[in-house]
Amino acid sequence: MKVAIFGNAEKSALRDALLALLARLEQSSVEYALDDALSPLVAGRPGTSSGCLRSREACLDGAAVLIALGGDGTILAAARAVGRRATPILGVNLGKLGFLAEVAPGEIERAVDELLERKYVVDERLVIEAWTPTHPDKMIHAVNDIVLDKSRSSRVIDIETHIDGAFAVTYRGDGVVVSTPTGSTAYALSNGGPIVSPGSDVIGITPIAPHSLSGRPLIVPASSVIRIVAHADSAEVLLSADGREEAFLEPPAEIVVRKADFPVRLVRRRERSYFDLLRAKLHWGRDARTSG
Repeated sequence: MKVAIFGNAEKSALRDALLALLARLEQSSVEYALDDALSPLVAGRPGTSSGCLRSREACLDGAAVLIALGGDGTILAAARAVGRRATPILGVNLGKLGFLAEVAPGEIERAVDELLERKYVVDERLVIEAWTPTHPDKMIHAVNDIVLDKSRSSRVIDIETHIDGAFAVTYRGDGVVVSTPTGSTAYALSNGGPIVSPGSDVIGITPIAPHSLSGRPLIVPASSVIRIVAHADSAEVLLSADGREEAFLEPPAEIVVRKADFPVRLVRRRERSYFDLLRAKLHWGRDARTSG
């Protein structure tokens, strides 16, 4: 087994977690490749040769699994790097919430053992893609969500939404979030969207701060093609994917969103379910009146 390793150098806990991971991999004679951005953390370390340090692209060549050390942003960046390779990703949480990360720093050695013994599950998560009709060759992908919002303007915008060629609704508000089941617990949830089990083959459409009580979220089949047109008095609207700014578009701005033809694959430990995660991370179902 070959392991690729990425990490977020801005995390103060990264060095200790990385050294613990490398020690356990070397103890088990596991081949690994390190993102060369991590070279300052292993400079002069016995056992880590310069040959282990490679570009992200080269790290992934032949890798059976990618271990991403950081927060959810690190895992999303890892998913972008993996793309169509669909290399399974195991997240080690060095951040706060770490909703996508499966392993805490203190669990690294045990998690490596489970990897070597094949005692894990790989969950396939839906990925969505978006493009503008004016630039159909410039495709963007997202594991969590595609967002079209009012950018720097203080004025509301009108979001005209079509599903499979049929007009569905016009949301008036600050924008709209088109999310995967994985992304249902991210930006969509903070705007009143539902929690969607990650194995569901659906796409969510959630308005941002709608200016009407009737502006409710939609759940549509993942086979749907979603066309969105933003009408605004401002000079621009912002298109983003997984929290990254992708483009400033001039209104009326049109995008098309659909399911991508490849998934992202996340490693999950057998002993944990998605609902365990909801209870632990979001305190799901907890009643403050009766909690100890």
